Amino acid sequence: MKYAGFMLDMDGTIYMGKNVIPGAREFIQALNERGIPHVFLTNNSSKNRLQYYDKLVSMGFDVKPEDVLTSNIATARFVVTERPGKKVYMVASPEVIEEAKAMGVNIVEDDPDIVYLTFDRTITYEKINKAYKALLLGAELIATHPDDVCPTEDIFDIDIGPFIRMFEQMCNTKATVIGKPNRLMLEMAAGEMGVDPKEIVMVGDRLYTDIRMGKVTGIDTILVLSGETSIEDLKASDIEPTYVLESVADIPKMLE
Repeated sequence: MKYAGFMLDMDGTIYMGKNVIPGAREFIQALNERGIPHVFLTNNSSKNRLQYYDKLVSMGFDVKPEDVLTSNIATARFVVTERPGKKVYMVASPEVIEEAKAMGVNIVEDDPDIVYLTFDRTITYEKINKAYKALLLGAELIATHPDDVCPTEDIFDIDIGPFIRMFEQMCNTKATVIGKPNRLMLEMAAGEMGVDPKEIVMVGDRLYTDIRMGKVTGIDTILVLSGETSIEDLKASDIEPTYVLESVADIPKMLE
């Protein structure tokens, strides 16, 4: 297994909620020892980059802030470059809004051109209704990622996917979705690592985002069974990973 860089999902791949996946620290250590670049790539936009960095450090991982790439970082970059100057209403936690604002997103409370939807654990009916009314008046819907659920220590929480479908149906619109499996995430990760996108492998626990990214972009993938996807899910799916492993703990011996 020889790759120029690794894209690593976090929820369900490196940890589950507050619990580290057994062998994950040793896996990251193996990459560091071999000088293999890697980026922690998450669709979860409920926190900002520094919060994820702090979490990884607190769990004992040897990382730098720039090793973390979130769907919010990717979406903010997209809005700034592809929708310059547009007024944006964000459905997001305060720290995620501040991160996007610091990157140059033009945040407003009223009369937006864009409704920017994240995985918002502080969501309220007021926020939902405000976004709904803006979309009815013609605002564009941009979402950070498509995930239906988010892994926790014991089960799953509802994620952003159902909200995307609700707004699409209620407002007769179609969301632009930036996170995995969008190729944009691969290109940004490759830029962070300084490697050719074609020489990167994606490691994750979800067929419809992590592994689908391989199908969309033509890169190899490693499905780990430590998170959302079961063997039964894999057998029922038409999405085929390059490798299937129990967890990232099995990867170091394949790097020998």
